Amino acid sequence: MLINVSGTPAYCYTGGKNFDASLPTVVFIHGAQNDHSVWILQTRYFAHHGYSVLAVDLPGHGRSKGKPLSSVEEMSDWLIALLDAAGVSQATLIGHSMGSLIALETAAKIPQRITGIALVGTAYPMKVSAMLLEASRVREQDAIDMVNIWSHSGIAQKPSAPGPGFYVQGGSKRLMQHIARGDTPQIFFTDFSACNNYQGGEAAAAKTSCPVLFLIGKKDMMTTPKSAALLISTLPKSKVVTLEACGHDLMAEQPDQVLDNLFSFASGAAK
Repeated sequence: MLINVSGTPAYCYTGGKNFDASLPTVVFIHGAQNDHSVWILQTRYFAHHGYSVLAVDLPGHGRSKGKPLSSVEEMSDWLIALLDAAGVSQATLIGHSMGSLIALETAAKIPQRITGIALVGTAYPMKVSAMLLEASRVREQDAIDMVNIWSHSGIAQKPSAPGPGFYVQGGSKRLMQHIARGDTPQIFFTDFSACNNYQGGEAAAAKTSCPVLFLIGKKDMMTTPKSAALLISTLPKSKVVTLEACGHDLMAEQPDQVLDNLFSFASGAAK
């Protein structure tokens, strides 16, 4: 589904169903150097179980046109404009990594329109190491390799994984390489810089009154469990769920657990 946002086409995956703004809406926001496809399992389930779904491609990512935005605040403003253009009056926001910061910032800006936010693989401050930031600027493939090693709890999924034979780490790497081959150079560096420079998380959390879910991977080396502590302490009524045997790429490593937690949270937030 293409939506005109300030004169530029923005793509949203709707989970295999036509978008209906009269239904409860859940918006999924991807992280750095990713697109809507990281949410395929979760979005399809939501769309076929009573929700309207918008899994966005941020500007310059995936099928959305325009240049990548350079700050979390700009991405939040873009998301609000997209909600307006789609006719969405209220929504639950689910964001992964960089997307979690966008969800948090948006909940602070338009609290009357956000029924809940799920922060998946989050951290604040979301600092990026100088080595990784520089690699994303001048040695993008090295950055992709580093992120994929640090984002997964192992090289291969265990035999009991819900998707036997699916190479989780390889799939993530290919997606990042696909995004890198787009029309806009240095998307990874732009995304990482936005995460690294964002300073509004604590203030945004203090303004957030809707239900909040933290979904954390116990073996996450990109946004370690302890790096969410400041936001959790600022949002004392939030729910915190830690998934075992799971790194930063939670949606791929533990897809069923992520879906179960997100669906339960969204169902409660919509009431």
